Amino acid sequence: MDTFQISLVSAALLCSLVAGFVFAFACVAMPGLGTLGAREFLHSFQVIDRVIQNNQPLFVLVWAGSAVTLLLSAGIGFVRLTGPDRALLLIAVVVYLFGVQVPTLTINVPLNNQLQALDLEAMSDDALTEARASFEPRWNRWNQIRTILAVLTSVLLILLILRL
Repeated sequence: MDTFQISLVSAALLCSLVAGFVFAFACVAMPGLGTLGAREFLHSFQVIDRVIQNNQPLFVLVWAGSAVTLLLSAGIGFVRLTGPDRALLLIAVVVYLFGVQVPTLTINVPLNNQLQALDLEAMSDDALTEARASFEPRWNRWNQIRTILAVLTSVLLILLILRL
């Protein structure tokens, strides 16, 4: 295996792990948390997010590594590939960066940070309900978008690997 093949397989693996992560949130974590009352929902999400934001090393490796290996693959692949293979790779890069990474950094993480800043114990029941209402639907909608586009990225990368 050469550098391009290693980077492409690594990108496919890491992007697939990210797809699985956001998929698990969409299908299991958020529906489960959704059954809780406002205070319990907000507190539970704070706890889960704190684990992620405390630079959990494997999570950081997978999340950041997916973008790095995909960009490395794109750089090498742009020179080495032509036609449909190059197009598959470039579409995967655009879909992943602008459909998964950018919304994460501009929507989901800021929503998480707003939630982390709340002092849930000092909030009234109405304030908790309002905080949840301003967080949950938007976070879920963008996580569903990230999930679909992360899965699409993985499919495109797997198709490309099978073509090579």
